[in-house]
Amino acid sequence: MSEEFNIRHARIVDINAITAVEAACFPATEAATREEFEGRIQYYGDHFWLLYEGDQLISFVDGFVTDEADLTDEMYERAEMHDEHGAWQMIFGVNTLPAYRNRGYAGRLLRRAIEDARQQGRKGLVLTCKDRLVHYYACFGFVDEGISDSKHGNVEWHQMRLTFGD
Repeated sequence: MSEEFNIRHARIVDINAITAVEAACFPATEAATREEFEGRIQYYGDHFWLLYEGDQLISFVDGFVTDEADLTDEMYERAEMHDEHGAWQMIFGVNTLPAYRNRGYAGRLLRRAIEDARQQGRKGLVLTCKDRLVHYYACFGFVDEGISDSKHGNVEWHQMRLTFGD
């Protein structure tokens, strides 16, 4: 990856780009809204990892921190549940514009989120994904815990967890 790529955290000026990438990556029933992203950035902008190519946002990962061990549907909608001192880094979205997929961008952001969570003293990270992506996240050390209680977007989700060793 060239030096033209820049990873940084989210600010409110990124709202249009974030919303557009989300809309390109998820169906409307699963995608976060502009208003939800505004709240997320307000409460935990430092837990967004944005990958830009020049002025173009091409990929991002986001999620808040909590002491709750499992990812729940309520967390997607209630950014104020973020607890900067929480044990678990939740991952709500892994997004890459379709034209930029299969080039390692999401993986680069996931590795950064994992490293940041490790350096912040978290127990690990938790995400949910569709069945077809279980193997992808397993490559990063996430373990499939089975079908989640989540009904987000009326889809069946697997909960996966990466736990840091002592």
